[in-house]
Amino acid sequence: MTKWVYSFGGGSAEGSRDMRNLLGGKGANLAEMANLGLPVPPGFTISTEACNWFYANGRQMPEGLHEQVAEALAKLEKLQGKTLGGAPMPLLLSVRSGARSSMPGMMDTVLNLGLNDESVQALAESADPRFAYDSYRRFIQMYSDVVLGVEHHDFEAILEQEREARGFETDTQLSAEDWQVVIERFKALVIEVNEGPFPQDPQDQLWGAISAVFSSWMNNRAITYRKLHDIPESWGTAVNVQAMVFGNMGDTSATGVAFTRDPSTGEKALYGEFLVNAQGEDVVAGIRTPQYLTEKARVQAGSDAPSLETLMPESFKEFCAHADRLERHYRDMQDMEFTIERGTLWMLQTRNGKRTTHAALKIATGMAEEGLITQEEAVMRIEPTSLDQLLHPTLDPKAERNVIARGLPASPGAASGEIVFTPDKADLLTKEGHQVILVRMETSPEDIQGMVSSRGILTSRGGMTSHAAVVARGMGKPCVCGAGSLKIDHKAGTMMVLGKVYKEGDVITIDGSTGEVMEGAVAMLQPEVSGDFATLMKWADQARRLGVRANAETPEDARAARDFGAEGIGLCRTEHTFFQDDRIIAMREMIVAEDREARRAALAKLLPLQRHDFFELFKTMRGLPVTIRLLDPPLHEFLPKGEKEIEEVAAAIGTEPSRLRERIIELTEANPMLGSRGCRLLLLHPEITEMQTRAILEAARDAAHQTGEPVIPEIMVPLVGMLPELDKVKEVIDRTAEEVNASSEIKITYTVGTMIELPRAAIRAREIAQSAQFFSFGTNDLTQTTYGISRDDAASFLGHYQEIGLIEKDPFITLDTEGVGALIALAVKEGRVTKPDLKLGICGEHGGDPASIRFCEEAGLDYVSCSPYRVPVARLAAAQAALGKKATS
Repeated sequence: MTKWVYSFGGGSAEGSRDMRNLLGGKGANLAEMANLGLPVPPGFTISTEACNWFYANGRQMPEGLHEQVAEALAKLEKLQGKTLGGAPMPLLLSVRSGARSSMPGMMDTVLNLGLNDESVQALAESADPRFAYDSYRRFIQMYSDVVLGVEHHDFEAILEQEREARGFETDTQLSAEDWQVVIERFKALVIEVNEGPFPQDPQDQLWGAISAVFSSWMNNRAITYRKLHDIPESWGTAVNVQAMVFGNMGDTSATGVAFTRDPSTGEKALYGEFLVNAQGEDVVAGIRTPQYLTEKARVQAGSDAPSLETLMPESFKEFCAHADRLERHYRDMQDMEFTIERGTLWMLQTRNGKRTTHAALKIATGMAEEGLITQEEAVMRIEPTSLDQLLHPTLDPKAERNVIARGLPASPGAASGEIVFTPDKADLLTKEGHQVILVRMETSPEDIQGMVSSRGILTSRGGMTSHAAVVARGMGKPCVCGAGSLKIDHKAGTMMVLGKVYKEGDVITIDGSTGEVMEGAVAMLQPEVSGDFATLMKWADQARRLGVRANAETPEDARAARDFGAEGIGLCRTEHTFFQDDRIIAMREMIVAEDREARRAALAKLLPLQRHDFFELFKTMRGLPVTIRLLDPPLHEFLPKGEKEIEEVAAAIGTEPSRLRERIIELTEANPMLGSRGCRLLLLHPEITEMQTRAILEAARDAAHQTGEPVIPEIMVPLVGMLPELDKVKEVIDRTAEEVNASSEIKITYTVGTMIELPRAAIRAREIAQSAQFFSFGTNDLTQTTYGISRDDAASFLGHYQEIGLIEKDPFITLDTEGVGALIALAVKEGRVTKPDLKLGICGEHGGDPASIRFCEEAGLDYVSCSPYRVPVARLAAAQAALGKKATS
C-alpha cells in the first residue's frame, strides 16, 4: 500500500529535507528540524502524492489515508499525553499547507482544531478561561471561513459590534465572558449561512480541514501565484498536521517571525518581530504593531516597546543558537517561525527565506566570502530575472519632495503612480496603460493580482513581515507598510493625511527604502552596477562560456549596454532610425522615386545620417563587435496612412498626392511580413545595400581613426532562405567595400553573415554557410514562420492554449526547444560542417530569457544578444547554464 503519511517529533522523523518533493518544503523542514533535535511540536505530513490523487479522483481521499492518519494521530497523542478533543487538557491541532516551493499566504490554514463546546470547557479549567474562549472563537472564525465558506468579514463585523458595545478598541480588552457571547453569535452566523451547526466532532473537523487545504491548491490566489512564479500545478501541496503550541497564554508567552539575515538589505544580523500573548497570525495580519527581536533593532527604530532580547533573555538566547545552527545547516538565510509557550521555546518552521534582490546579492557574496558556500554556488543562488529589480529607478536625492507620511521601509525601490484602493481597479487601470499605487489598510492573499499589476504598494497597517511586505519583496516591488497616519476609506475611495483628502487618480510617490510617502511624482535616477552586484557579475563572467551582446541602435542604448557589461552589439536594426524627423522625408522620397537614379539621389541624403549613426555606435563600443542588419521591413511601413497625412507628405517631398496614393497601392501586400522585405527588398533595390554598406564602412573607418581601436563591422543580410539570395546581396556589399577601401588609407575589414529566421534557411544551413561568415538566429521571426502564426495576433489564442495545457510557455517569450530549437540545432550542426569556426549567435527577444539561454549553451552558440537592460540577466543566466552543464557532465 502507498505510504501517504510521515510522522515527525520526539527527536526523530520519518522524513528529511531531501524529501521536499514528497513532503513539501514545510513538511521536509519540520522533519529535518526534528531529526536535528530542535524543539519541534510533533505531528505528521500528508504527502503531495495524496493531493495529486485527490484531484485525479474527483476530490476523493486515497485508499488507506484514513487508516494512516489515525495511526499517526495516535502516535502524536501518545507523545503529547493528550487526546484530540479530550479532557482534562485537550490536544489541539494546526492544519497547514506546504507546497514544494514556498507560497506564503496563498493556501489555507486552520488553527486550534479540536475545540468544541465541551473541550473548550476542559481547556478553560486546565489553562485560562480567557485564553480558552479566545482560542475557540479564533477556531470557529478560521474554520468557518476556510472550510464552510462563511465570509471572514462577517465575523469581523460581529467582533467590531461587540467591541463598540463595550467601548473597547482592541480584542485583548475582551474578557472570557465577552468571548462566550461572541462565540454564540459566531455559531448563529454559521447556522444562518451554512444551514447547519458548527461541527463538534474533532474527527469531522480534521477531515474537513485536510480536504480544504488540498482544495486551496486550486484557489484563485494560489493559481495566480503559481503562474507568477512558474510553479507547476502538478506539484500539488502537502498537508501538515501538528500539535498546537500557544503564544497567547499570558505574558510569558509570545510568537514571532525571524530571519537569520535582513531580507531587505542582506545584513548579517537577526531580523524579525514578535508579539507577547498572541498567536502567529496576529504577527502577519497587521492588526497589532509587532515588537523587535533585538535591542539594536528596537533602538534603531526608536520603539518604546521592549525587545525579546530584554523581555525574555533566556528564550532569546536559545532561539539565537537555533537560528545560527539552522543557517549553517541549510547554508542559506532562514525564515523561521517560533512560539514561546509559558517560557518554553518551540520552533514551528524554517525555510530558505524570501529576500529582495539587493539582499540576495549581499547574502550570496557574503556567504561565499565567509566560506559557507563557494563562488559558483553564490552564482547559482540568484534568480537571473530578479536582477531586473536592480535596474529600475530610485529617487533623485536632489529632487524636491513633499513628504506627507512615513511608514516602514518594507520593500526597497521607488515608484510613482495614481492612487487606487482596490486590486481589481489596479489591474484594470494597468491594462489601460496607467501606472498605479495600490493603497490599502492591509493586504491579504486575495489582493495578489492587484499587487502584481501595481507599481508599488502602500498600507496603513502591518509590519515588516506582514503579507504586503513579504509578497512585495518577493515581487521586487516597492512597498511602504504601517503608515499609521493615513486614514484610508476604501468605500469612499479616499486617503486622508495631514488634513488633506487624496482621491483615486491623485498621484503619489513611495520610497520603499525609507518608508516615505510623497505627494505627486518625484524625479528618479537610473541604477548603477556596483558593489555586491559587480562582485557576483565578476564571478558569473568567470563561469560562463557564452558571450553576451546587446540589441542597440542609439548611442544611449550602446552606452547602457556597455555599462551593464555587454561584449558587443548583436543586432542594430537600421530601420529604427529612419522614422526620425530628419530622415523620414528622404526615406519617403526614395520610396516614391520613379527610377534607380532618383532613388540614389534620395539615399544620398540618408548616407551622412546613417554614417553618423554607425560612427557613434562604433565609437561607443570601442573595438567590440557590432552587427548591423541591413534594411529589413517592407517599404509600406514608412509611408503615410491617412488622407491628411498623405497630402502633407506629398507637399513635403514635392510630389502629387495622387502619385503618392498610387505608390502606396503599388506597395500594399496581403501579407507584408512574408512579402517584399529583407534580402528580397535589397535584391529589388540594390542601391539600398550600396548606401548602407558605404555608411557602415566609412563610419568604421572614421571611428577607427578617432579611437585608435580596430573596428570590424559585421554586416547582416536579413531573411535569407536560399544561398543565391545571400550571394547576390554579398556581391553588392563586396563591390561597395572595394570602392570605399580604395579611396581611403585605412582599410576596413568586415564580415558578412545572415539571419536565420526561416525554416528553409535552417534546413539549408550547410549550403548557406558557404558564403556566410556568421549566423544570427532571429528567433522572433523564426518562431513566427515555424508555427505559422503572427506574434502580433497570437495573444488572442496563446493565453487560451496555456490555460488548456496545449503549451506551457508563450513561445515568443521562452524558446520552443522542441520545434524552433530543433531547427536551430540543425542549423548549428549543418553550418559547422561547412565552416567549423562559423560564428553563431541569437538576437531575438529570447536572448534575454534564462530558459532560452540555457538552450543556447546546450546548442553550442557563441553568444546571445538582448536588450541593454537584460544584459546582466543574460550574463548570469549564461553562467548558470554553463555551471548546470558542468554539474551534469
